[in-house]
Parts: sequence; C-alpha cells; structure tokens
Amino acid sequence: MKSDRTTPRNIDEYIADFPDGVQRALNRVRKTIRKAAPNARETISYRIPAFTLEGYLVYFAAWKHHIGFYPASAGITKFKKELSKYQVAKGSVRFPLDEPIPLDLIGRIVKFRARENLQRAAAKSTKKSGNGKRRRASQ
Repeated sequence: MKSDRTTPRNIDEYIADFPDGVQRALNRVRKTIRKAAPNARETISYRIPAFTLEGYLVYFAAWKHHIGFYPASAGITKFKKELSKYQVAKGSVRFPLDEPIPLDLIGRIVKFRARENLQRAAAKSTKKSGNGKRRRASQ
C-alpha cells in the first residue's frame, strides 16, 4: 500500500490504486463479501474498505505481500481451525498474495458476522422497545 495516498472516497477508488493482480484479488474479496451479505453497505473506514450491517461487519485491505481481512475477534475465533494455516491475530488474518485467496471461507465468515450483527441488533431493539423488561411492583 502506498504511504502517500489520500483517503479514498469509496472502494472503487481504493482498489484502483493497486497493480492489476492485486486489483483482481481485492475485487474477488469484495464480490464475495457482497454475495455473502447483500444488504451490507460499503464504506471506507480507517482508509480501507469496510462493510457495515447493523454495525461494523468486516474490513479488508491490500498490503505488500498479503490481503488483510478483518472480521473482528469473533470471526477469527469461530473459524480458528480453518484459519490456522494463515497468519492470524486477535481480529485479523493475512492471506498471502502468492496463494489463492480462500473466497469460500471468507464468504462463510461474512455470513457468520452478518448473523451475529443482526442478532445483536434484534436483541437491542427488543430491549429498547420494552419487551422483556420487568415491571416494578406498585408500592
């Protein structure tokens, strides 16, 4: 990634700033995320592509030797065994550019994160509407 670049206005601008091979990889990741979470919204956050669906869903970015994928710690924990062949951290994984990007795995992680976000939003909505609250007894 270039260090002197300005913040892109959208994902298309972000991807256009990379060499053709990296652009192809980024576009495949983007397409996979869109297919797995069709209602998610694209944005740029922290100067990299992000998808939101009732909150942050996933981020991804190109680096010199890898594609970084950031599905939060829950996404890493849930797919720990399948991600074990990659370099992982608490909320991120590195997919080397010289290996095939595991698009099927990315899709499953995104679907998991989408379900997680939607469930959290539904629970929050239920709590806000007053359902499930105990009433105080009259004194």
